[in-house]
Amino acid sequence: MARPIEIRMGGYGPASTSFSRALKMIGDRLTAELGDAVDVKYAYNIMDLGYRADEILWLVESGMLSLGYQSSSYLTDRVPELGIADLPFIFSSNDEARAAMDGAFGTALAKAIEAQCDYRILGWFENGFRHISSKRNAIRVPADLAGMTIRVLPSKIQARTFELLGAVPQIMDLTEAIALVKAGGIDAQENPFANTVTYGVHNFHKFHTTTRHFYLSRPIFLNRKQFDAWPAKLQDAMRAGVREAVAWQRGEAIKEDAQSRAAILAAGCEIIDPTPEEMALFARAVQPLIEDAKGMYAPELMRLLPAKSV
Repeated sequence: MARPIEIRMGGYGPASTSFSRALKMIGDRLTAELGDAVDVKYAYNIMDLGYRADEILWLVESGMLSLGYQSSSYLTDRVPELGIADLPFIFSSNDEARAAMDGAFGTALAKAIEAQCDYRILGWFENGFRHISSKRNAIRVPADLAGMTIRVLPSKIQARTFELLGAVPQIMDLTEAIALVKAGGIDAQENPFANTVTYGVHNFHKFHTTTRHFYLSRPIFLNRKQFDAWPAKLQDAMRAGVREAVAWQRGEAIKEDAQSRAAILAAGCEIIDPTPEEMALFARAVQPLIEDAKGMYAPELMRLLPAKSV
């Protein structure tokens, strides 16, 4: 009898998150379809094992993990085209963003990743719209960010965005960011509400503002050598499992957002929903970056973004 094919899936969040449960959904489908032909194991939170969150990238590329996910911003140094997905205020709704990631825009980004990294990209989890939290003061307009240190993902586009908004961006991995938030070493951070609650930031930051400045996706990437060596039946089952899990995870993300908002309020924090006039000030402040992007990225890629955003 042939040995089962080992499939190791990992992430960087507790088992209770929609991302971890989506991995389990994928694994359950593989086991249901292929039985003893596969042996599926999980490392839901590699940070519990002593790794940094960003190390999931090499864990998959080296083959120690078969499948992982990570916010696309972490790959912008290696895949410059991904910076376009970090541009501020390019999507106005989940539906608009999902259509782009599932359509020609997401396909172009996946091809760029596969051309420059040893991955197969099978889909995009939703990390969602990001908001600012602060320990220092309430934020309603860009002027409220003046001189404020804020953690951002490893993306030059994201760093430039907050420079234009008047803050002092500090690029760091999630592992470092959590430690600094707890120690009071940075003034602010930006994340979807679900992440803010999952990592306990709301216990240290009182002020939260729904700026929705970035919409980020998390590519689901597999070790290319492993995936390409699998029999077609397993490849097909994995692709189908990822499609099913993405649809489910996006639905859960909406629920998590509402639940997390309630948790932030229950912790005694303040949530500020800027007016349209206040949001226009944020969009106006980052307009130089949008103009620069037209010379940074291929016109055919820029044309895949909603016309109103560029």
